[in-house]
Amino acid sequence: MMKSLQRILVVGICLLVAGGALAAVDLRDNHPDVYYVKKGDTLWDISGRFLENPWQWPELWHDNPGIDNPHLIYPGDEIRLSWVNGQPRLTVNRGEAAKTRLADGTVKLTPRVRELDREDAIPAIPMSAIQSYLKEGLVVERDDIAQAPYVVGGQDGRVVYGMGDTIYARDPVTLWEQIERRYGLYRVGEEYVDPNTDEVLGYEARQVALASVQDHEEDMATLELVRSSEDVRVDDRLFSRPDGKVRAVLYPHAPNDKVTGRIIRFFDRINSVARNEVVVINRGEREGMEPGHVLEIYQEGELVRDRQRDEMVRLPRTKAGTLVLFKVFEKVSYALVMTSTRPVHMNDLVESPAGSY
Repeated sequence: MMKSLQRILVVGICLLVAGGALAAVDLRDNHPDVYYVKKGDTLWDISGRFLENPWQWPELWHDNPGIDNPHLIYPGDEIRLSWVNGQPRLTVNRGEAAKTRLADGTVKLTPRVRELDREDAIPAIPMSAIQSYLKEGLVVERDDIAQAPYVVGGQDGRVVYGMGDTIYARDPVTLWEQIERRYGLYRVGEEYVDPNTDEVLGYEARQVALASVQDHEEDMATLELVRSSEDVRVDDRLFSRPDGKVRAVLYPHAPNDKVTGRIIRFFDRINSVARNEVVVINRGEREGMEPGHVLEIYQEGELVRDRQRDEMVRLPRTKAGTLVLFKVFEKVSYALVMTSTRPVHMNDLVESPAGSY
């Protein structure tokens, strides 16, 4: 009886992060009873050892004294699946207990306190796959481009510049009113367009260098290029560098409401992407998106002819994978493909997980 419960268990509990909707929680057939967290793990991968849908991790969390956040898991923790009143629960044992043998031979266990830094918690998703996008990716509006300072030239009259070179930038709009110590040098490129409405959602700005301000006078500033990944050119824009940190509090969870959108951009791929690759979707802050939101990826079925009725019908759609948003702008979001059962294509549909709304 217990094994059948373990195979597929529907837990009717309130979502801790999705606003009170009821959801089915399926345990994996080959789930472990105990798992020891090690360096290099991610919260998503550990959750995936126990659950069919890793983002449902908080639903099985059981209260632990001294542990108030189930998303902060550390190397060395023991994750254990147990059963409470017939329902599965995940608990964590953090640190070994000290053993003291009393005079009568009884062994007394005393918990040891292990001091932990939040920054040492394992990440929710693979940082190596998204780090460059966090530090260098930017989506800007047309007005942002028009008002941003821009490169007008550099030393020796050259047309391209690299690390160590001196460049000159102009800010005719604000005259460097709120000048910063460092700027990212960005090249504006891809125009993001909504495939359904044709609305321009923003412009992709790719960081090509980092510059340090040396001096400024009226609308002109002198900067030194302290780092460059590409040649810096005239007309490249200067923007404040965004905060590139993803802290442990970013955790996968479903949106509160049903959300639908489309994949509108790949990076460094032409036809398709797969697991651990980054995509852009046409939904952002104005649609209620936030870092950590989980969406499922679907592919529309083909149009085929029903020869019996001599009419065209569309086959059912197919789930292709799951993604997690990690950087959200006003009208678009960057997302990491966490699972893929088939190649993910441009214009594939993204939607809130079934049963989460």
